[in-house]
Amino acid sequence: MRSITTFFAFISLFWASCLHASLLHIAPSSVEAEAWTILDSQSGQIIASHNSEQQRAPASLTKMMVAYISLKEIQAGRLKKEEIIRATPVVNMVQPDESQMYLKVGEQISVDQLLAGLIVMSANDAAVTLAERISGNVPAFVQRMNQEAQALGMHNTHFTNPAGITMPAHYSSAHDMALLGQKLTQQTPDYLSYSIQPDFRYKEHFHHATNLALKTDPSVDGLKTGYTQAAGYNLALTAHRPSGLPNQPDRRIIVVVMGTKSAVKRSQIAEQLLNLAYVYSRNEIAIQEKQQLAELPVIRSTLKIFKIQSPQPHIVTTSLYNHSNPILLTQFDPTRQLLVIQDQQHQPQIIAPAQNTQTHFDVELTQKSLTAPLAGPMELAKVHVYQNQQLLQTFNIQDNVILEQAHWWQRLWMWLIGLFA
Repeated sequence: MRSITTFFAFISLFWASCLHASLLHIAPSSVEAEAWTILDSQSGQIIASHNSEQQRAPASLTKMMVAYISLKEIQAGRLKKEEIIRATPVVNMVQPDESQMYLKVGEQISVDQLLAGLIVMSANDAAVTLAERISGNVPAFVQRMNQEAQALGMHNTHFTNPAGITMPAHYSSAHDMALLGQKLTQQTPDYLSYSIQPDFRYKEHFHHATNLALKTDPSVDGLKTGYTQAAGYNLALTAHRPSGLPNQPDRRIIVVVMGTKSAVKRSQIAEQLLNLAYVYSRNEIAIQEKQQLAELPVIRSTLKIFKIQSPQPHIVTTSLYNHSNPILLTQFDPTRQLLVIQDQQHQPQIIAPAQNTQTHFDVELTQKSLTAPLAGPMELAKVHVYQNQQLLQTFNIQDNVILEQAHWWQRLWMWLIGLFA
């Protein structure tokens, strides 16, 4: 008798789609930014957004991509933090009124210092120096930036320079920058060791971080500010706070605001959106570890049923705001960290976050049965997770299935058993 082996350990669940309706309906008129989005890093869900796909000038948020590529090169061993680079005439591209470290041609500087200058000082000469070191020249590096953007799914992004200088074909969106922030913190988390720094000194040049939230919120550790006259004041902000889930890392939320009126205003708005999202949404385990999801009949094998299980817990983000009225950001009390509205008697009424959420999931089988012999990965089902009637997440479920075909006499015996059963 041939053995039949199935490898549940190789089951992989990955996101098929997370671009569903926002969890929280925040009235755009109450948010003083032209475009913004709130992204839960663990689930990948959009908590709330406005004009998030609109193509806009990203300004120095561009440097997040420069840092992402640089840190990937370090991870791959093609670049080292302690490596000393000699500044070339490429630094002369930087104009006197641009943010910079004031590098001179021939000056020696480490990659570690360049990364700090890039992220904390927002130095354009650091950006072009890293670009030239990694790709040989700036145009080749810009091509790499666009390749990485497409690979990350940043479909409303196109770069023409590594510094964020305003150009007609240089654009991104709030959603794309939030997506880049998610990948930065997940794939190259060393970025946060730079973006959390409150200041940086290079020789006689001292620079305070322009991310004002670093001074007021200890959970904030990034990401990047940006400003040009065309872009307005932009900010990609992130924080990590306890998730409340067993055996799960801290919950990370990413907020991107674009086109605000001042450095103070961008910080104020981003912090309000961040705090609101933490209070009125939460992450929940939608699928437990080793939870059985479905069964498939097996044909021409001694195994009659193939069980589809989840090898690990999977998380969705749910809403804790159960009112029908849109949220006004101006109603979020920064002291109470709660929404406060006026009732019919013009008395303050606190809107507490809901304690219970109504979530459920449906399993959609993509195979009616499994017929031996089989050897290899197969898509077996889709799991749709809902809160009330709103679709939160869809997971594709794959399994590396190995089923050996039974001998003819085994199949005959099983047929006879079935005939007289």
